[in-house]
Amino acid sequence: MYQAHFGLTELPFTLTPNTSFYCDLESHKAAFEVLVTALEAGEGFIKVVGEVGTGKTLLCRKLLNELPERYVTAYIPNPYLEPREMRAHIAREFQVPQPAEQSEQLLTQAIQERLVEISRAGKLAVIIVDEAQALPTETLEALRLVSNLETESRKLLHIVLFGQPELDERLATREHRQLRQRITFSYTLQAMTLPEMARYISHRLHIAGYEGPPLFSARVVRLLHQGSRGVPRLVNILCHKVLLLCYGEGVHRVQPSHVRFAVADTEDVTLSGRLRWWWAAAAVLTAIAVAWWSWQQGWLAEYLV
Repeated sequence: MYQAHFGLTELPFTLTPNTSFYCDLESHKAAFEVLVTALEAGEGFIKVVGEVGTGKTLLCRKLLNELPERYVTAYIPNPYLEPREMRAHIAREFQVPQPAEQSEQLLTQAIQERLVEISRAGKLAVIIVDEAQALPTETLEALRLVSNLETESRKLLHIVLFGQPELDERLATREHRQLRQRITFSYTLQAMTLPEMARYISHRLHIAGYEGPPLFSARVVRLLHQGSRGVPRLVNILCHKVLLLCYGEGVHRVQPSHVRFAVADTEDVTLSGRLRWWWAAAAVLTAIAVAWWSWQQGWLAEYLV
């Protein structure tokens, strides 16, 4: 790969949600502050929604890594579970002893006893659900019922939902109105602005060990932003591809042509109509220039003969 070519210690633009590459973007910073504030306030349900690729899983893992020790967490990365499977997963995450008899009622009772134990120890229990838009309807309702566990003075359980906009669409239906009314804090992640994306690219290169001159000019960054719409996942894909192209050509600075080729090779990204026209015009002018140069060479050869 291009690590040695650019003097990198690791690849800077992978799709793995690695928290060591976390960049404190305005939208992520505000969402994290909402999450921490809501949990401190003891709210039952908290929701963070964002389009595909806007960094929900990265934010989710940052929350898991940085919550103080007084929080006891249960993480559900794959919510496509039946209600009994979800309860069993929650029980395992909270280290709940399994009842001798296989009974949903006994398991729920054991979970409640464990939550009371956590509360008495001065700690807070939190369930964090990633990709919550994939929760089956019955499981979503079961999660609401689990959230009913409480003492006379406080909730025993806090639930954080990370999901795509489809989660809002599901919660807007009549059948989920009870759960919708329990969501007291919510936040919607936004795509990066152009200045944020420039800082994001520079930050990831720095974390990956890059120490040379700037690889991306302001013009290249503008093209990348227009192609990716500021969506972090798409930015990573395009940046990875343009660095591969640089490596393949043996150059050390990204050119607009590299962005054009990367965009053409990537799903769900495009340059604006005006830019596509510009590139097409540039290609035509280049072809004309090459043809004219070839004709001149041929004419000169005939003249010399």
